[in-house]
Amino acid sequence: MSDSKKKIRILNNIHSYAAKPANVITVLFFIILLATVCFPLISLVRDAFTVHFGEIRDIGKPVGSFTLYHWQTLLFDNLYNYSVLTFWHPLLNSFSMAIVSCIVAVGFGGAVAWFITRSDIQGKKFLSTIFVFPYIMPSWSIAMFWENFFKNTRIVACYNQMGMLESLTGICVPEWVLYGFFPCAMCLGIHYAPFAYLLIGGILRNMDANLEEAATVLKASRFKILRKITLPIVTPALISTVLLVFSSSISSYTVPAFLNKNGSFSTISTTMRSLFNTAAMQGQGFVVAIVLLVFSVLILTINNRMTGKRKSFTTISGKSGQVSLVKLGRARKPITAVILVISIFFAIVPLVSFALESLLEVPGDYSTLSLYYWLTTDTLENRVFGSSQGILRNPTIWMALGRSLLVSLMVALISGTFGILIGYACARKRGSRLARWVSNMAFFPYLIPAMSFGAVYLSVSFLPSFSFLRGSVFLLIIVGGIKFLPFASKSGANAMMQVSGEIEEAAFVIGVPWWKRMVRILFPIQKASFISGYLLPFISCMRELSLFVLLAAPGSIITVVLQDFEVNGLTQISNGINFLIIMIVLLVQFITNKLTGASIDKGIGG
Repeated sequence: MSDSKKKIRILNNIHSYAAKPANVITVLFFIILLATVCFPLISLVRDAFTVHFGEIRDIGKPVGSFTLYHWQTLLFDNLYNYSVLTFWHPLLNSFSMAIVSCIVAVGFGGAVAWFITRSDIQGKKFLSTIFVFPYIMPSWSIAMFWENFFKNTRIVACYNQMGMLESLTGICVPEWVLYGFFPCAMCLGIHYAPFAYLLIGGILRNMDANLEEAATVLKASRFKILRKITLPIVTPALISTVLLVFSSSISSYTVPAFLNKNGSFSTISTTMRSLFNTAAMQGQGFVVAIVLLVFSVLILTINNRMTGKRKSFTTISGKSGQVSLVKLGRARKPITAVILVISIFFAIVPLVSFALESLLEVPGDYSTLSLYYWLTTDTLENRVFGSSQGILRNPTIWMALGRSLLVSLMVALISGTFGILIGYACARKRGSRLARWVSNMAFFPYLIPAMSFGAVYLSVSFLPSFSFLRGSVFLLIIVGGIKFLPFASKSGANAMMQVSGEIEEAAFVIGVPWWKRMVRILFPIQKASFISGYLLPFISCMRELSLFVLLAAPGSIITVVLQDFEVNGLTQISNGINFLIIMIVLLVQFITNKLTGASIDKGIGG
């Protein structure tokens, strides 16, 4: 074959390949994800082995030189017990905190899931709705509420401020209840308990009731049915819940940051933040980021391996719709009351707490209710950002809120649109190697802890070619768009998998262009899933702090402003800002429900 014929054949193959939109989208996003996921990770690893500007004096090498100094110092330096105090002890604290939070989340969330799906407990629908509320709220909101409720005048770190408990009852809890290991583990456990409830409850709800009914006919006790049938079936969900909660808790930054005002409890994530804030220790911060990343990937790999081995517990036969509910008898009302009180305490009372705390001129003194910290133009003590006005008159707060809304909107547009396109391409190219690579790369940001992912892009901003990104809103949009892409891409892929290719082929035969097939046919069919793919990243980004804490300039976005006010002692303003954020998140959640007709607890709570 002549060279000209070979060229013509190659061009024809390229044209034939490019004529299919799914092929073009797959190649395009392979390149985009390679640049936005793989390249930053390479940059992160590079920064963990190179000298930075602030380290020249300590290391004695020029900037950019290869070094093992960060690893040796952080992991093995025994001078003044540095490595133990800076790395190993915080890592042990994080491990302990994650283990206890797993016990709380799985124990409480799993128990509630069982009561709602397998017993005759009262008010199932209402309990199901309010129980998931702490998961909708940011985790640091639970931490702020914990402090609002338990702070008291006997604890030095509270600066003589009374909390709700002391104000109403006079009871002062010891310091370990308010700050340190115990409250951090409890708040994370409470935040992730609804997550355990959703996973375990979904399995219990869809479980074949014939299995339990057969055991009942054979005179098996309820305990034996639970141990021999129910628990083995929910084991995959239990394993997934434990590992995912552990992975999220060990890398949590916001809860330990809010509940460590006495400096008694350092975790690996708060240590990473302090290392990045010190010019001479930034390289060690990148080492911590890599360690957290490796832990998360290892944990999720174990999760996939272990749950994959339990597929034999899946029941394929038709399900019985008649579920034999356990009669709780005299315990029905007390159990209902306990779950109801705990759910309301962590779902409704926090909102009341944030609103009240923002209205108190004197913290803890409910006779000083006023709109002072919302409307004042007076000079406030401990001024932040050189600004002294109340919440509604403070330009820093309004500009930060506007930027947060802008960042969240752009992140939602990027993640949602990219997710739909990736979902479409992967569904149409299902089975191809390139589609698998794109799907895996799109999901990979989910495996990386939020703060480590921020560190990944912080390392990129240190490169001379990308220094203009440092501290910019544009960088936050890029980071948020990639970090929250897994939500949208999985939503898009699941939606497209449900749509038969014959529908699109029929439109293609009559000459309907690809963009019109997407807009007029595919999008209307799966509107609910696609809209969720836009709104879920918006909600997640609006309340995010850990992802942006290393990247955002002071006063740039509302969550960073909230933390700065909290640290500087203006708790009335920080509580007011928190109340605003949660109300915005709830409003968007409400709109999501109305537009899609879906709810994250639908199908579990009756």
